Amino acid sequence: MDVTVFGATGAIGSLTVDRLLAAEHTVTAYARNPAKVPARWGEQVKVVIGEVTDAATIDDAVAGADAVISALGPSMDRKATGTPLIEGTGHILDAMKRHGVRRFVGHATPAVLDPQEKPTLVTRLVGFMPRTFMPRAYDEITGMSNQIMSSGLDWTIVRFIAPKDGAAKGRIRSGYFGTDKLGFAITRADIATFTADQIGDNRYLHRAPAVSN
Repeated sequence: MDVTVFGATGAIGSLTVDRLLAAEHTVTAYARNPAKVPARWGEQVKVVIGEVTDAATIDDAVAGADAVISALGPSMDRKATGTPLIEGTGHILDAMKRHGVRRFVGHATPAVLDPQEKPTLVTRLVGFMPRTFMPRAYDEITGMSNQIMSSGLDWTIVRFIAPKDGAAKGRIRSGYFGTDKLGFAITRADIATFTADQIGDNRYLHRAPAVSN
């Protein structure tokens, strides 16, 4: 498949691109800073440089794709202002509709509930902390997710709590709080694997599974 990845040079995004390449997909990587593009990609990846708010450049990156993955996440910098990822996600979804691209896979935390999930102590805690101490980031991630869920596209949102560096463990639990056995931590490598694999898997279509090791 031809897959466009936004947030492609981030810690999880770059690993997601690696996973897609290993599965022999064709990848277009959308990045803000060309200096962060990994040298290991070489000529394997088409790189598009642009801001997340640049609708025209986003449109060009989405054209011809079979699926879109967004590894974008809110800045944790307390000095950050505005909610550019809400605008950017809107541009991505609009471009997908213009070009007839149906499959979208994104990221969030359990502060965003699956449509069929009931709040638990964990989801309440994960929602309370950012809503109280990082309200801008909370507004951004919920705003992004609300747009995705109401887009009418074939979306999946992968949720996680505590991403860690390190090698993939190869053991990924996925499901929903309140009904499935889930932990807190998961390696970024395993998040990337699960995310990349969703483009060819309809098990979590229109769902927001949580993942952990």
